[in-house]
Amino acid sequence: MTITIAIDCMGGDHGPSVTVPAVFDFLGRDPDCTAILVGREDSLRPLLAGAAKFGDRIRVRHASEIVEMHESVATALRTKKDSSMRVAADLVKDGTADAAVSAGNTGALMAVSRFVLKTLPGIDRPAIATILPTARGHSYVLDLGANVDCSAEHLLQFGVMGTLLLSALEHRDRPSVGLLNIGEEELKGNEVVRQAAELFKESDLNFVGNVEGDDIWKGAVDVVVCDGFVGNVVLKSSEGLAQMIAGGLKDEFSRNILTKMAAIMALPVIRAFKRRFDHRAYNGASLLGLKGIVFKSHGSADAYAFRCAIERAAEAARQRLPEKIATRMAALHSTMPISSAA
Repeated sequence: MTITIAIDCMGGDHGPSVTVPAVFDFLGRDPDCTAILVGREDSLRPLLAGAAKFGDRIRVRHASEIVEMHESVATALRTKKDSSMRVAADLVKDGTADAAVSAGNTGALMAVSRFVLKTLPGIDRPAIATILPTARGHSYVLDLGANVDCSAEHLLQFGVMGTLLLSALEHRDRPSVGLLNIGEEELKGNEVVRQAAELFKESDLNFVGNVEGDDIWKGAVDVVVCDGFVGNVVLKSSEGLAQMIAGGLKDEFSRNILTKMAAIMALPVIRAFKRRFDHRAYNGASLLGLKGIVFKSHGSADAYAFRCAIERAAEAARQRLPEKIATRMAALHSTMPISSAA
């Protein structure tokens, strides 16, 4: 099965200098995939010297505009209809591509993707899901900022989509699901979270109950569900903590000649630790709930990290993730009295 990925080459902090090499690396590793490089042709052509070996597996689609990282959602939607981000989404909509990947403005990408692709039946709001490293491996967390205010029904939909995402990417049945709360007890949390817990119990998900913030890093469950406000705070806090720890270790190891010698001795351990918790390997957040596959790369991603995002998008396409979500939601609505809450 050949999978075609539309790449927004102009998005992110680095643009084509990162996205194009990442595509080359990806195509070299996956002979069953093709790529459409979307962006300004005059910026892309100078970087395509090594593209000949891929033959017709790599193409360029010109897009005259770029959605800058600082630009508003309204600008992306209303005035930049030929942006690389918009064209990539259009390619998914018309079936030319099976998935799209962009490192561009998150809010703009979600708005453009939702406008172009629309949401699946049974899904009120799309959600952003990503992978976070844990003591036991990694967990999937959603929503990470697309929906600040959520109903209990939205949280249940996030749980369904998160489990299907994990199953599609890792080929695992019945992953465990936890609802992020301020305590494990059933009476803890606000009314929305308590109502959501009841819906989770009535569903066929492998729901283990409430989980607290520290349970994320323990790897207590495979999928952690929360609203976008809480999820974004969790994500940004974890990124900030990781940067602080890395910076603190660097400062302490470079403090004097003795600490520098200690750093040399500890280098194998430091490298192993870095490989184990390398955030680049977890790059690629899925915009779940759309009638098409869109993955968001971190804006500062290097070529390795961007390639990881492309790989996740390709696997989601192979597993026909949107179709599985639509089927599961239809079954859920037929067995549970869930009201639509937009």
